[in-house]
Amino acid sequence: MPFAPLDGLDFYYERAGSGPPLLFISGTGGDLRVKPNVMDGPLPKHFDTLAYDQRGLGQSAKPDLAYTMADYADDAARLMDFATWEKAFVVGVSFGGMVAQEFVLRHPERVRKLILCCTSPGGAGGASFPFHEIDHMDREERARTMIPIADTRRDAAWVEAHKEQYEQFVALAAADPYADEPGHARGARLQLEARAKHDTFDRLGEIRCPVMIAAGRYDGIAALDRQENMAKRIPGAELQVFEGGHLFLIQDRSAFPKIIAFLNA
Repeated sequence: MPFAPLDGLDFYYERAGSGPPLLFISGTGGDLRVKPNVMDGPLPKHFDTLAYDQRGLGQSAKPDLAYTMADYADDAARLMDFATWEKAFVVGVSFGGMVAQEFVLRHPERVRKLILCCTSPGGAGGASFPFHEIDHMDREERARTMIPIADTRRDAAWVEAHKEQYEQFVALAAADPYADEPGHARGARLQLEARAKHDTFDRLGEIRCPVMIAAGRYDGIAALDRQENMAKRIPGAELQVFEGGHLFLIQDRSAFPKIIAFLNA
């Protein structure tokens, strides 16, 4: 299994495909052992794609200390150093989009183009759903809480009309085959604590690379108005709204083709 030693910590990563370099930054709880994932999608067919488990998550190191958004951004920069990449396309999804914002602000020379998917700027621009406030719930309760928020079409009337599908969604969302691993709960908690402090809004005007903001119309985790606020703040940013919730990348088949076209333009 490939691990990158970055500033004294080991990070699990996967790399596939050929073409221009692309760094993919995943969301809350991201673990490359969970399949299918980005490496099974269209990006490696077009780009030399590098994805990794962020600190505290998956198979990467889980140091027992406070994490900051700057730490997450600098981890990404060190991984690019490890890959001997000077610049890359960067795609950040959900929490990964928050890290990507911090990354482009701290390391602007490293980003060719930036895709921010289903994410928020924090601060005056508005935050994504506060996952740290429901961390005390068990996995099933969290799943039942989040399903109608992740996709606002999944309301009580939808649940009543689709009971079997709803229970399948609950089982899928509640599953965590790695929950009992040493450090798993601690790493997840520390990641959520860093996420809770995310705020780039007042600095977004400093971004100079081309940016696409990709939003799900029915996303209640990263609500559309937050992403509209980002688009207004980032010079020249392009906002694309897709038919789906927080998982619009797999719900709207036009999403990845439009992202790929933007990067290749």
